[in-house]
Amino acid sequence: MRKTMLGAVTLHKGHWLGLALVLVTIVLDQYTKTLASSTLTYGEPVYVTSFLNWTLLHNPGAAFSFLSDQGGWQRWFFTVVAAVVSVVLAVWIARLPHNKLWELSALALVLGGAVGNLIDRVLLGYVVDFISMHYQQHFWPAFNIADSAICAGVAMLIIDMFRSGSSKTQEGSV
Repeated sequence: MRKTMLGAVTLHKGHWLGLALVLVTIVLDQYTKTLASSTLTYGEPVYVTSFLNWTLLHNPGAAFSFLSDQGGWQRWFFTVVAAVVSVVLAVWIARLPHNKLWELSALALVLGGAVGNLIDRVLLGYVVDFISMHYQQHFWPAFNIADSAICAGVAMLIIDMFRSGSSKTQEGSV
């Protein structure tokens, strides 16, 4: 295990795996968004299954198109928020000990997703969404790979909290 110093933080093998996961998430997200943008017609669903369509949409707002109908200030607001969150996540990841691979992986997915959507906001002024899930006529808001990575990472963090909480409860009862 080769160690490198980053200020007062010692990087270990898990950090490099986390960085690889961040990069894979960003590349996969940007590749699929480029593919969707070049092959789909805006707003026209393409049937995949009875519950899944590919539908190219642009989201200038936040999750579920929150604030998407504002005058454009939200682009820079969400850009700054995403940039700050990304820096905080990167520092959090860098400070994790080597035995926290689950947490590191979860944070790497969230960071990769945040950066993937941040790239869209900076370059395009909106986030490219193209995955549309539905049940009959009830549609979930469209999303993308970055959104999926963020959700998976957050789910992993929640699982980790419950696992860590039960370990501490067991240790306290001994």
